[in-house]
Amino acid sequence: MLDTLIPFLFHWGITSLALWAASYVFRGIRFADKYSLIVSALLLGFANAVVRPLLVILTFPLTILTLGLFLLVINALMLMLVSSLVRGFTLSGFWTAFFASIFITVLSFVIDSLLPSPAAPWPGSGKGRWVEIQRGPLQPGAATMIAPGATSLRA
Repeated sequence: MLDTLIPFLFHWGITSLALWAASYVFRGIRFADKYSLIVSALLLGFANAVVRPLLVILTFPLTILTLGLFLLVINALMLMLVSSLVRGFTLSGFWTAFFASIFITVLSFVIDSLLPSPAAPWPGSGKGRWVEIQRGPLQPGAATMIAPGATSLRA
């Protein structure tokens, strides 16, 4: 259970941070308090996991027709949905939601790519198999791969 809880909390924190940053970049986004920010991040994750896939399927022809640009509209609609459900989260309009959703997506991606993933096994943790490659001169049969618990393989 802890294996799935830690990545969830990790992404929830990243979404909260991205929403907080967006509230400083865009004048049309406001949070009344920390509680509304945290609840908004949780609800945005839920909306993106449950409601967004349904909207993507239902609007698939329109998404194809616009070469995928309609997905940006769906992201803005998810942000507007969360804004309408959370008391203390105000959003001034569609265009603020549109550009803020792009900002939140890009910032979340950047933060997520810079930080180590909590789901990835750390070296020496006992999870996964480590392969050691020994290289010699460029000759046939010079590279050797050794896996723990396996016999030597020659390439």
